[in-house]
Amino acid sequence: MTGRKTQNSEPPIVWRSLLYVPGNNEKFIAKAHTRGADAIILDLEDSVPEHARQTARDMLADAVTSVSQSGADPVVRINRPLRHMVKDVEAAVQAGARALFVTKVDGAGHLKLVAELVEEVERETGRPHGSVKLAAMVETADAYFRAHAVARATGRLIGLNLGGEDFAMDVGMVPDTDTLLVPKQTVMIAAKAAGLMAMGFIGTVADYTDTEGFRAAVRKSRKFGFDCASVIHPSGIPILNEEFTPGEDEIDHARRVIEAYDAARLAGRGAITVDGKMIDVPVVIRAERLVARYEEIRAKDALKAG
Repeated sequence: MTGRKTQNSEPPIVWRSLLYVPGNNEKFIAKAHTRGADAIILDLEDSVPEHARQTARDMLADAVTSVSQSGADPVVRINRPLRHMVKDVEAAVQAGARALFVTKVDGAGHLKLVAELVEEVERETGRPHGSVKLAAMVETADAYFRAHAVARATGRLIGLNLGGEDFAMDVGMVPDTDTLLVPKQTVMIAAKAAGLMAMGFIGTVADYTDTEGFRAAVRKSRKFGFDCASVIHPSGIPILNEEFTPGEDEIDHARRVIEAYDAARLAGRGAITVDGKMIDVPVVIRAERLVARYEEIRAKDALKAG
């Protein structure tokens, strides 16, 4: 999946890995830029006690500068209660966040309200119109059945994610690979239908010490169509970056498919084969998208390398 271009001609947003950092933890914030993540999520929600959230908001301006110094996109996860959400959005947009993670989305109207507030703060702070993007988190059974509408709520939306732990709690099931497979697939398909990044992986983030199990889950998730995922521990970042990056063999094959198809089209031929397999239009489109994402990832990694 290729990242959407922003309305102010900024580079497209392309993510494989996102690392959560508590917005009030100076130590974690100071080290976040060294972890290699494509984006750092400065959390104002679950990892920050309610009494400390204003402190976390006050820290955002310095935190955004710190976490983005090695090329990661600064993202802020905001709260659901309206009183907290308004304060979070104002602080995040003023601080320079490139995107907001909108939690406990209950429908398209919720996202439209957030987008309206973001636009007001953009205008007041002199930021380019449309520069702040949104990623939506579907975390309840009720919102699950509105995922299709949520994905189309606003042009600011770039990604959609099922919050596995909260969703499982809401429906009363054990959060594991088996139980979350269908819900995560459904939200992933809703995201792809709207041209968004499909965020997350099949499974949960609860056990971050099982690195091999985590790698297997991420590899399977990419096969299913997921584009990126978030973690709470930096040990998962290299795995996400590696597994969500197309391999050299894949890119070589994709480029040969594109070249062979272009040559056949110029020669007036329809059916072609590459490596003994029939090639038709969907295969070519998939190859083109794969190469485009690979080039965006290379550009992102070059930016992070300085």
